[in-house]
Amino acid sequence: MIKLRPKRFSRSSSKLGGGGGSGGAANATATGEIKWELRPGGMLVQKRECKDTSGEGVIRIRVSTVSQWHDISIQATSTFGELKMVLSLLTNLEPEEQRLLFKGKEREDEEHLHMVGVRDKDKVLMLEDPAIKERKLLGLARTQIIGSPYRTIRV
Repeated sequence: MIKLRPKRFSRSSSKLGGGGGSGGAANATATGEIKWELRPGGMLVQKRECKDTSGEGVIRIRVSTVSQWHDISIQATSTFGELKMVLSLLTNLEPEEQRLLFKGKEREDEEHLHMVGVRDKDKVLMLEDPAIKERKLLGLARTQIIGSPYRTIRV
């Protein structure tokens, strides 16, 4: 990996045309070493400095079903597919049977929460997929029809 040297930008009070003590404070922060990070796409960018890193990125979402609601804490960078996995533990519906709607639109499993605009304390609607629900009902009806004429005969 290539090691890059940081460029130091100096702001002297003589170039800006003003005196005062604020120019010295800006110099102290500007002369620090720049830290770089490599993003997943391969882009090299300046690393962000976050003052509060505890609990960063964790959001609380209220997921509403037809008859109940659940408050879920999840990473903001998670996908809707990961949210479905968490919901499958709570609702006993498989992720394939769930449909998640946010802002009136059904969201795909690959979409990230933060990219769509899901923020802390937002509401997501979960519905059972009607096609799978119909298949379940037809499957139950078939087993009842097939199972009804057969009875055990005891001699």
